[in-house]
Amino acid sequence: MINADDAHKRRQASLSDAGVRVWPVGSLLRAIADSLEARFNPVAVQGELSSFSRASSGHCYFSLKDDQGQVRCAMFRRAASLLDFSPRDGQLVELRGRLGVYEPRGELQLVVESMQQAGQGTLFEQFLQLKARLEAEGLFASVRKRPLPVMPRAIGVVTSLGAAALHDVAAALQRRAPHVPVVIYPASVQGPLAPAELQKALRMAGERQHLDQVDVLLLVRGGGAMEDLWAFNDEALARTIINTPMPVVCGVGHETDFTIADFCADVRAPTPTAAAELCAQPRSAWLAVLNETFLRLQKGVDRRVELSSQRLDRAAARVTRPSHTVTRQQARLASMAQSLKHAMHLVLQQKGQKLHTLQGDFPRALVGSQERARHRLEHARLRLDMLDPNLVLQRGFAWLTDLDGQPITAAKSTHPGQPVRAILADGQVDLTVAARRLI
Repeated sequence: MINADDAHKRRQASLSDAGVRVWPVGSLLRAIADSLEARFNPVAVQGELSSFSRASSGHCYFSLKDDQGQVRCAMFRRAASLLDFSPRDGQLVELRGRLGVYEPRGELQLVVESMQQAGQGTLFEQFLQLKARLEAEGLFASVRKRPLPVMPRAIGVVTSLGAAALHDVAAALQRRAPHVPVVIYPASVQGPLAPAELQKALRMAGERQHLDQVDVLLLVRGGGAMEDLWAFNDEALARTIINTPMPVVCGVGHETDFTIADFCADVRAPTPTAAAELCAQPRSAWLAVLNETFLRLQKGVDRRVELSSQRLDRAAARVTRPSHTVTRQQARLASMAQSLKHAMHLVLQQKGQKLHTLQGDFPRALVGSQERARHRLEHARLRLDMLDPNLVLQRGFAWLTDLDGQPITAAKSTHPGQPVRAILADGQVDLTVAARRLI
């Protein structure tokens, strides 16, 4: 008779001999989850709500089904708070989210990031189509991504001057690396003009890279609905990000928000604050490095002094009357050790003072950058006013056209009896050519 343990061992040996991998359950579920993430996500699906419930925590749990099957769904509190309708069983909806595996039960689960009633718009479909096309071109390839600089000379920020994201980024950089200058390239982050302004700001940053010494660029915006973030799903903007000469960190929306700009950027951050933190190592870390360096140098000096002292001791033992020589050498060694320690303390003190100075200069640099931006805008407005054609008309000149509105710029293009129209500052006058005289 064969007991159960022997039978199990024989089956395991048989599987191993056949070249079949034996998976632990948890590892198998994680591998399946990784495959789902790579193959499907993000995913959009349409179906009918079933067994919808909202827990006291604010999370929602339900199934989405049709005639051929169903899938378990979870919608966490933050996403559920953005719903603009009350879901009910039997309702036809469109979901956007990420497929995964709920490992404690080994169940397929869709984590829902947004829900709308079926038939409401096609923005997400447009997003998926553009994402697929750009991914096929290789714009999202990991081999194209550039590493972030460890110690940037300056950090550029592309966002709106009135955005909360700018405040979050400035606060994070002031807290972590107040000695690093920040250069702002303002642009709208929402609305029909936003994509073009964002592209212009990115190109300006690239053109001024050597002048501003910006080594990394933050493209940031706060959270919002898909419509609010749509400017960051622009194809031309995606290609501009790719061609920007310095690495770009995209921090748009909240952690669950994804845009085309996220996939094109060299690094995707879940929030604007996280984008700033990725680019700036905290000052305390560099001070710790300096302190560690000082300790290593000090230990090295101490070891060198000890070795030299031992050499002197051995030399003294071989000399008949070495007392005066040994005394001089010991005094010299003691002086050298003291000088080295003093020099190390002085270097650390100077570095600390430099960091303190940089910390004080940061707010003034930020204010100066904003003031220069306002001056540039005012100068551009004045130049635009000077090009206004109405100013010319108000000085007594007139704009002459035929009755079809085509401009008349030469006398030889007219003939006697031809009706013409003169546009003045306050209106227009219809005239007839009585005669023409060529100069």
